[in-house]
Amino acid sequence: MPISERLKRLGSGLFARMDQRKRSYAASTAAQLNPLLDLSLGSTDLQPPSQVLSAIATKLMEPASAAYCLQAGTLPFCEAVASWVQQRFALQVDPQREVLLLVGSQEGTAHLPLALVNPGDRTLLLDPCYPSHRGGMVLAGAEPLLLPLGLEDGWRPCFGRLASSEQEQLKLIMLGYPHNPTATTGCQGWLDEALAIANRQGAVLAHDNPYVDLALEGEAPALLRSEGWRTNGIEFFSFSKGWCLGGFRLGFAVGAAHLIEALGQVKAVVDFNQSLALQAGATVALTHLASWPQQLRPIYRERRDAMAAALAAGGWRVPPASMALYLWLPLPERLRSLGSEAACAWLLERSGVALTPGVGFGAGGEGWVRLALVAETNQLLVAAKRLNAALLGC
Repeated sequence: MPISERLKRLGSGLFARMDQRKRSYAASTAAQLNPLLDLSLGSTDLQPPSQVLSAIATKLMEPASAAYCLQAGTLPFCEAVASWVQQRFALQVDPQREVLLLVGSQEGTAHLPLALVNPGDRTLLLDPCYPSHRGGMVLAGAEPLLLPLGLEDGWRPCFGRLASSEQEQLKLIMLGYPHNPTATTGCQGWLDEALAIANRQGAVLAHDNPYVDLALEGEAPALLRSEGWRTNGIEFFSFSKGWCLGGFRLGFAVGAAHLIEALGQVKAVVDFNQSLALQAGATVALTHLASWPQQLRPIYRERRDAMAAALAAGGWRVPPASMALYLWLPLPERLRSLGSEAACAWLLERSGVALTPGVGFGAGGEGWVRLALVAETNQLLVAAKRLNAALLGC
């Protein structure tokens, strides 16, 4: 079967292989003794607000919710976003020109390069980074320049490592703090520095911010707080993490009017907007439950601390995690020679615990694994016990 060159550039299918391994384990005799504990996805076990679900259910019964939703139909939602931005960032935005409904922030970050870059254009990515950041650039034919992140720098993007000639070539810079997968909250100054570079070079700064309400230590940075974002800036937000609505695929972008228009043109070709019923639930979340994500922080903080202590007792090195949902763990010495994908397969086979190989987030993630805190504390401690036992037995 013919395969396009752009598809070949996307990568090796690591996540599909890990999914197959999880299915195989779940069907094995080993799973009868140690059922699969899947800590590989950032898909929370926590339930969304009942008011949001009620609003969706009520609106779902109206015939209009089953119809295609054109751009004009999203205005009430976009107005709710503008009100939320005013409340959250003390900033006024135009709901008709500076806000765009998305099918999750992942869709927005993946489609943005199609709207902005030409084949061969240089772009900037963090390494490691969320897969859709690189994937969208590859599909657009861009030539990403990788900016390595390191534990020794606190996972800070060190823009000073870029030569002046490299900065001058950039058309698009993609960041995301709080950062997935390193579980680092980040600092506002990092975005301010990136925006200064983007505006100086005439490049676009895109900031993926689905964890804006889930910083466990410090205040999450936001591009909307950076002076001058309206020149060439766009920021992506999601309901998946803060309001536990991952499966509903709801997100939005706020950005410079010309960037919102460009992304909207791509969306007009690729998809329609989300149902009015889903928009009704999202509107309730923003309008009446803006502070709701705050109650998730103590839950994730407890999970983080308990899991970190349990793994450390078993010999794992556990760097500090300052945002919710994840631990970013270097491979124990005895597994390092395997590489992250083989190590995750080994741990799954012997413990029944599924983790995400760090290499799935880029070459800079090799030698690391991501653990998602998406189970109750008692289940996480069971997972830690199994992982520790597997290491002890090897």
